[in-house]
Amino acid sequence: MKNKHEQQKITTKFLNRELSWLEFNQRVLEESQCKDNPLFERLRFISIVSSNLDEFFMVRVGFLWEEVQAGFNKIDLSGLNEEEQLRMISIRIHKMISEQSNCYNYSLIPALKKENIVFLKENELTDLQKEFIERYYNDTIYPVLTPMVVDKSRPFPLIFNKSLNIALLLKVEGEKESLFAIVQVPSVLGRYLELPSYGYVRCFILMEDIIKIYLNEIFRGHSIQCKGYFRVTRNADIGFHEEDTEDLLEIIEESLKQRKWGAAIRLEIEKGMNNKLVSILKKELEIGEDGIYDISGPLDLTFLMKFSNLSECENLRYKSFKPRVPSEFELSSDIFEAIEKHDIIIHNPFESFEPVVRMVQQAAEDDKVLAIKQTLYRVSGNSSIIEALARASENGKQVTVLVEIKARFDEENNIHWAKRLEKAGCHVIYGLMGLKTHCKILLVVRKEQNGIKRYVHMATGNYNDITANLYTDIGLFTANTYFGADASALFNMISGYSKLNQLYKLDVAPLTLRHKFMSLINREIQNAKLGKKASIIAKFNSLVDKEIIEAFYEASNSGVEIDLIVRGICCLRPGVKGLSEKIRVRSIVGRFLEHSRIYYFYNAGEECIYLSSSDLMDRNLDRRIELFFPVEDTNNKKILKEILDTYLKDVVKARILNMDGTYKNINKKGKKQINSQEYLFELAKKKKEI
Repeated sequence: MKNKHEQQKITTKFLNRELSWLEFNQRVLEESQCKDNPLFERLRFISIVSSNLDEFFMVRVGFLWEEVQAGFNKIDLSGLNEEEQLRMISIRIHKMISEQSNCYNYSLIPALKKENIVFLKENELTDLQKEFIERYYNDTIYPVLTPMVVDKSRPFPLIFNKSLNIALLLKVEGEKESLFAIVQVPSVLGRYLELPSYGYVRCFILMEDIIKIYLNEIFRGHSIQCKGYFRVTRNADIGFHEEDTEDLLEIIEESLKQRKWGAAIRLEIEKGMNNKLVSILKKELEIGEDGIYDISGPLDLTFLMKFSNLSECENLRYKSFKPRVPSEFELSSDIFEAIEKHDIIIHNPFESFEPVVRMVQQAAEDDKVLAIKQTLYRVSGNSSIIEALARASENGKQVTVLVEIKARFDEENNIHWAKRLEKAGCHVIYGLMGLKTHCKILLVVRKEQNGIKRYVHMATGNYNDITANLYTDIGLFTANTYFGADASALFNMISGYSKLNQLYKLDVAPLTLRHKFMSLINREIQNAKLGKKASIIAKFNSLVDKEIIEAFYEASNSGVEIDLIVRGICCLRPGVKGLSEKIRVRSIVGRFLEHSRIYYFYNAGEECIYLSSSDLMDRNLDRRIELFFPVEDTNNKKILKEILDTYLKDVVKARILNMDGTYKNINKKGKKQINSQEYLFELAKKKKEI
């Protein structure tokens, strides 16, 4: 007899959102297992698996946990309630963690050893290394340690979210009961220490392993019965009622404090930890068996991201590259002169993000510029754009910036930059009540010989010069009058001066984007019913929205050929007879995070291509301000079609979604071995030569 999970695979039209995301993380894990990737890049991928899981627990599992605690019993699209989802998530992640540990212990550590890079334990240390560690411990570690014992006068301490700790049971002379103690591994010192080497071998030791050596000294006078590492993940899905506050900034700052103290939803423990220690942690943290994860090897592999930057190891990383500046911007020192000639698209990171930064910097110094308006969702830690906006205001220009302070896990950073801009004299909007502003748009207003001229940049990704080298995104520069008028109308709506009436070119969520997208799908459906060729190709990050998925199903049954390139979550079930036979879904995980959103509609030969900041999720379409805009220049459309075609030809990094929610490799036999991201470097070079 089939179990419930197998039955729901067959009978429901939709895949579960959370399990689909976990399959994405599995594809990241596969990159850490792939021996074709350079060794240090494999370390990065396995680190990303851990950081992804941290966020997944803090947000998605935290949300489901809260729903269960509140007594809700809602059924999701896939037919599962919250408790069922949590149970299936736990089963899937336990399997993933086991696979991750095996990869680290039996593949990556031996591979590092072959490169003469080793992590040592106490019994492997030379006398010289022991002396080095002792000095470091006494001078640096010991002064910041705070051992905590639990007894009648000292209650169980509040364990910080994501902190690494050592739990101990201490035997006190003359006492029957053991004492429970905790030592937090101080994160301020970093996670590993490089030791004096022997020969050509570079030696390292983890910080927790150093502390473990000195536990007997720390608890002098007590005998240690058992000890083990543990780590707690807390619910960070901070919720608040925006309508109940008069000051959005104040409520966000207050909510950030709550994030540290959310309920414990995951307990990671060292494999083989003493059962009595585990029982104490379970009881004090109020965590169930499903929330406990035995880890074979180090807890929290996120430290490998920094470790992968180790000096003198360039041969263990991807070959460096220099993004190309499009020829239109290379040939002209005046960025506005270049944009005025024709619309220009830039494909990051294959092409440089520098023209975007230069646009703001030039606008800040240009006497003809009257105003700059921009939305900021996530920016880098040392943002050139922020500095240019501040300088523009100091130079007397009117600068309006919406800084989205509700961008999850970037709230604190964004509040900092918003206050910096305010001090410089910019008009800062701290997000809008009830909506996240996720669109990416920049407007520069210039007074020129023939009157006022507006220059616009819109993009699929953030104004972040760091992630622009790591994420694939596409931006459009234009001096088109209609785009300029729409941009002005949008900013007037954002700043609260007017309602957004009919726009010339843009569609904006939550006002018109959903309707626009549905109408584009319906047009393909009608063309297919008339016997015309009908096709949709879409590249984006997540597909969750029920109405859109149902429309894709209808389109498939009407004869529309649909190719979806979905990086992460996909709740659509492809290839099901009578439902989605003409829908193919693939995901690409590679060197760069796929982040661009491109939407193509055949339209009976009058092809339409759009770029957007929006994925096909309820939150994007209904609870965020997003942009959806057409690409009209013939050459730019040709470039975008070639980009989509490249992704569809990828047989190296692409995975195909099965109807049961799992992914499979593409059969490479007889096919040209195309790695889309590598090929796109060549495409960027070709574009430069046009």
